[in-house]
Amino acid sequence: MINDTLGRNLSAHNLSHIMIIVIADKMEEEAIEELKKLGTVVYKPENLNASMENADILIVRSATQVTKELISHAKKLRIVARAGIGLDNVDQEACKNKGIKVINTPGASTNAVAELVIGIMISSMRGVQKAHYQMKNKIWDKKNLVGNEIEGKTLGIIGYGRIGSSVGKKAHVLGMKIISYNPPPRHQDELVKYIENLDEFLAQSDVITIHVPLIDSTKNLIDKKAFEKMKENAIVINTSRGGIIDEEALYDACKSKKIMAAALDVYSTEPYIGKLLELENVYFTPHIGAGTKEAQERIAKELVQRIKKELDS
Repeated sequence: MINDTLGRNLSAHNLSHIMIIVIADKMEEEAIEELKKLGTVVYKPENLNASMENADILIVRSATQVTKELISHAKKLRIVARAGIGLDNVDQEACKNKGIKVINTPGASTNAVAELVIGIMISSMRGVQKAHYQMKNKIWDKKNLVGNEIEGKTLGIIGYGRIGSSVGKKAHVLGMKIISYNPPPRHQDELVKYIENLDEFLAQSDVITIHVPLIDSTKNLIDKKAFEKMKENAIVINTSRGGIIDEEALYDACKSKKIMAAALDVYSTEPYIGKLLELENVYFTPHIGAGTKEAQERIAKELVQRIKKELDS
């Protein structure tokens, strides 16, 4: 579907033709309306390869893979914009070789993801998911739903960047001790203790939450050996990227009760239909880290601002 509404401020960007903006993935109406002000919006085209021929800007989320092959169809493409954090679905080298600028909105979803981590952590410690399904099945079993409090526990954060530090600040207010591992925090403060040795970090953590990108050095970072170093009552949370946790090793660790539980929002393959779904002590959400109304509004605003900035440069 092509939206023909053209913006009033096209001339501000010194455009010699009508800007064609291709949005490959689902996007909120607020963002689409703002993008219409910059040009003609082509929303979720049936043939993405063909739409690249006339595209000036390509906007994606996490679903669309911006590959070298896709980029090869582009004749006028100036910008690839990722609505959200992370660029692991964009072949940045292929874009660079064709002079295409790659941008994203790294800060817009920070609070939404951090709040989800806190919610998942408390829910997992108290067995809220299990209690919910028992009640739905008319089972009243409160004696077997004795959970744990987060106050006084140690939260281990892998990656103390925007999201990791936001999680740390919120958890500190709730009375948790905060430690972090690789990469070190940008700004050392009294809230967090940086631990260089992964084994030591894992052994100290009651809850482990992951906030690093999926790159060669982080792929399967949490593997069988890592699970062996964890406490038996440990909970592992991943809202970052699938592939950082070895899912086979996670299955074995949770099934054998080597760790208490895990909570996942991201998976090596999405939608996820794997065998982890069989386990009662693994909790799932369908990649909703940035899925709040407020975050989507921030993403839309930041995305348009970033695009305008690039067009003006």
